[in-house]
Amino acid sequence: MSIHEGIWVPLVTPFKNGKPELDKIQQLATQLMAAGIHGLVVCGTTGEAATLNEREQKQLLTAVLEVTKNSCPVLMGISGSDTRSLAEKVHAYDDQHLQGFLVSAPSYLRPSQEGVRLHFETIARATEKDIVLYNVPARTGVNIDLSTVIALEKQKNIVAIKESSGNLTQMMGLVNCSHLKVLCGDDAMLLDTLSMGGQGAISAAAHVRPDLFVQLYELMRADYFPEAQALFAEMQNLIRLLFSESNPAPVKAALAMQGLIQEELRLPMTAMSLAGKIKLAHELERLADLPLPVKARSLPGPVINNVRTLRMVR
Repeated sequence: MSIHEGIWVPLVTPFKNGKPELDKIQQLATQLMAAGIHGLVVCGTTGEAATLNEREQKQLLTAVLEVTKNSCPVLMGISGSDTRSLAEKVHAYDDQHLQGFLVSAPSYLRPSQEGVRLHFETIARATEKDIVLYNVPARTGVNIDLSTVIALEKQKNIVAIKESSGNLTQMMGLVNCSHLKVLCGDDAMLLDTLSMGGQGAISAAAHVRPDLFVQLYELMRADYFPEAQALFAEMQNLIRLLFSESNPAPVKAALAMQGLIQEELRLPMTAMSLAGKIKLAHELERLADLPLPVKARSLPGPVINNVRTLRMVR
C-alpha cells in the first residue's frame, strides 16, 4: 500500500465563540488515527477553509501536525483563483512536515483546460511536496478533464486526484487511463470507486464511525466483495444523511451529538435543520448497535464474521 491510498479524512474545523478550537481538532485527529484512518486533510472544503484567514489556517495545520508527529500523512488544502498567490502559498509551507497539498481547480473564473493545466503545473513547480488534484466542479465551476489529468502526470510531484464530480464514467476513465492514485471524493460512490480499482477516498463521512470506512476499504483490498457490499449497505443511509444538507453542517451535527465538538459554523454556512438532526440522531443510534469491528488489518477471520452479522442487526 502506497502513501496516497486508503481512507483519508478532511477534518472539520471546530469553532467556539467564533474562533477555531485547536485542542478539539487535535482530539479529532487523534481519535481518527486510533480508528485506523490512513491520512488527514487540513483546511479542505469540509474544514470551511474559505472562511478561515491565513493565520487561522496556519494555526490549524500546526495543531494537527503536533499530534500526528509523522505517524500519519497530512495534506494541506489549497484553493483559490490566483495561480501566482497559490504558488507562493505552497512554497511558504515547504518547511512544514507535510506530505503535500490538496489543490482544487481555480474557482469562479471557469478557465480553459489549458488554463487549468498551467494552473496546476505552476503550483506543482513551486514545491517539492506531493500535489493531489481536487476535481469538484459543482463548487469550482470547472471540470478537470481526463486529458488534462493525463497531461499533468508529467509533473512528477502530481501523484493523485480526489475525484468529486459524481460522474462514474469520468471515474472509470481515471482508474483505467491515468497513472495517478484515484481517491473518491463523493462518499456515495465509495464502493463503486473501490470496485473499479480506485485506491481509496478522502471522505467527510468517515468522521463518523471511521472504523467502518476503514473496514470497508480493507474488505475490498482483501477481495471480500460480498462482505463489503453488506457493510456498505449498512453505511449508505448515514452517508445520505451526512450529505442531505450542505457539507459540513450534518457532519458537525453528528460530531456534536457524539460530544466531540460544538455545533458551530461560520457564515454563510448554517447548522443542520432540526428535521435533519432528528433523522441523523436515529441513524447514529442504529449504528451504535452495530458490532464493533475488529482491527481491519487482522483480516480475514473475525472481520468476515462481524460483517455477516450486520444483516441481522436491524
